[in-house]
Amino acid sequence: MKTLLTAMAASLAVLAASAAAHAEERLLIGSTSSSSSHYGYFVAVNQIINNQVDGVSSSVAETGATVDNLRRISRRQIDLGLVTTNTGYHAYKGVDDFEGHAVDSRLLWVYTVAPQNAVVREDSGVTALEGLEDVRFNPGITGSATEATTEAVMKTLGIQPDYVRGSTTDIVSAIKDDRLAGYVKSGVGDRLDGSTMDIATFTPVRILSLSDDQAATLREKMPDIGVVDIPAGAGEGIPAYKTWAFGVAVHARPGLDEATAYRIVKAVMENPEPQANAFSAVKGADMPRMTLDVGTVPLHPGAARYYREQGLEIPDALQPVE
Repeated sequence: MKTLLTAMAASLAVLAASAAAHAEERLLIGSTSSSSSHYGYFVAVNQIINNQVDGVSSSVAETGATVDNLRRISRRQIDLGLVTTNTGYHAYKGVDDFEGHAVDSRLLWVYTVAPQNAVVREDSGVTALEGLEDVRFNPGITGSATEATTEAVMKTLGIQPDYVRGSTTDIVSAIKDDRLAGYVKSGVGDRLDGSTMDIATFTPVRILSLSDDQAATLREKMPDIGVVDIPAGAGEGIPAYKTWAFGVAVHARPGLDEATAYRIVKAVMENPEPQANAFSAVKGADMPRMTLDVGTVPLHPGAARYYREQGLEIPDALQPVE
């Protein structure tokens, strides 16, 4: 009997050790400032993972957003986090601010797209992007991603506006007073930004669309951004147009387990309501399509597996790599 009890105790010890070895996988998610609406989005994602993904426990860390998250990913301090698609591309390729110190991260999904809307007064006489040559125009808030991207786009297209710098408040006032033809401002999904709607209340505006040739040029020469089609209705009386955009995405460290990445992406894609409640721009969004349209770095193999199961074709630039 004593021998039997000893054997049972040994078996239980082995089982306990095995259970400990297979304990929940713990993940840390890098987000942004807790004052940002994007932080709320990551809280919602965290809840989905904890409620829907068996064997995985996650928590959210407040961080300095994209660049900070990329650095933490490179140090294995976080497992996944917020990364804008343009900066994510620069880091992956080791260019611009990441010259000489590339950061390898893999795309899981894009949850919102920021169309960069070139807005001008309707009475400015500017009807196409090339019409901005030598015209007083604001490329975006000083120091913003919008400003840097606009200048790169215009340079690539061979257009040189007369750039005017300033805060959103100053620029909006200048457009209203006809001291400025227009500006570039990030949209909110398929809708114009609130400051643009404010201008349009008493000053009719026009959104400048990329031509097909211009869109093709950007796709070829600026792989760090996407080109998106915005349907009619971005604002009252605004027809459909085509513009450049960058996305806000969730990237993962390359070593994240493939099965874990697959289950996380599947849970997030199949539980949109908590995300929309936390971040309204997600409501009705086709996140798989956005991911494949504006993603800029290779997909994590687990994410790619999910999108393939949905019958989606993965672009060459997003194909998983070892």
